[in-house]
Amino acid sequence: MTYIIIAFVVALALAPLTHFVPSKQQRRQARMREAAAVRGLFVEFRQLPGNTGATQRVPRSGTIYYGLRLRPSRGKTRRRGAWLWQDGEWRALGERAPAPAALQHLPPGILAAGVDEASCGVYWQESGDEGSVEQIQRALADWAQLLQS
Repeated sequence: MTYIIIAFVVALALAPLTHFVPSKQQRRQARMREAAAVRGLFVEFRQLPGNTGATQRVPRSGTIYYGLRLRPSRGKTRRRGAWLWQDGEWRALGERAPAPAALQHLPPGILAAGVDEASCGVYWQESGDEGSVEQIQRALADWAQLLQS
């Protein structure tokens, strides 16, 4: 009986610590973010570009930006742009530039893509797996090569 009481007290003391054990989804996200870092990408929380109805349907806290840093452009200005994935096609925000060809090779679940002076990248909710991260990295590498040529 004494051992049962001791085991109960120890279990009661350790129970709050189980709150810090990562869930299955958190472990999957950590693996994807680690795979992104290994492939040269950086990961940030960002809001979707633009102010459209599509951006209002996505929770603010759930949008992640996977980006690839670009070398500084010397003397020439790099074009800024953003495209939203809506109704099965890329739609430009701001200036009506066509979406880069590299965006056609992205995995499902991508919400938007954007380029600025520092990086090019995609916005999504990490709905894929490590294979999706590899596809994103390849597409961003192709896009960066087009931007820097």
